[in-house]
Amino acid sequence: MGNEMYSVEQVAELLGLHVRTVRGYIRAGRLRAVRIGKQYRVARADLDALTGRSQPGATRPAGVAPVEVSSIAQVDGIERAAADRLGTLVLAAANTGADPAHALRVQTVYDEERNRMKIVILGGAAATAELLRLVDAVLEGGNGLLAWEAGEARDA
Repeated sequence: MGNEMYSVEQVAELLGLHVRTVRGYIRAGRLRAVRIGKQYRVARADLDALTGRSQPGATRPAGVAPVEVSSIAQVDGIERAAADRLGTLVLAAANTGADPAHALRVQTVYDEERNRMKIVILGGAAATAELLRLVDAVLEGGNGLLAWEAGEARDA
């Protein structure tokens, strides 16, 4: 039952939405989907997460709503290579979370003109806080990613 996959058209029909609206949800990260060829497929669990339907076996105390946060971390003065490495680290950390049903959604953007990186994180409060602690440790930890990048640039 949890392995059911739906096309964008099927999701639109189930939710009473236009197909373009569903595609917009996917692009915006509100609805997780897998791209197969030129088409998206949406897992039943991801559709349930969007609509707020409870998952079989998932327990939550009565009256307690799930908490989801949106965070934007801005890193100034970061070179492109360091931003790429940091983005890879952040995405890997977000994708290796313990609970795939509550995975973080992460997007990184680099502004070449300002040497600025933005990390957008959507998800549970605890997982978001853990990911932000990782970013802080990497950026503040003297021997972290940025120090390694500066050493690599000198060696080149």
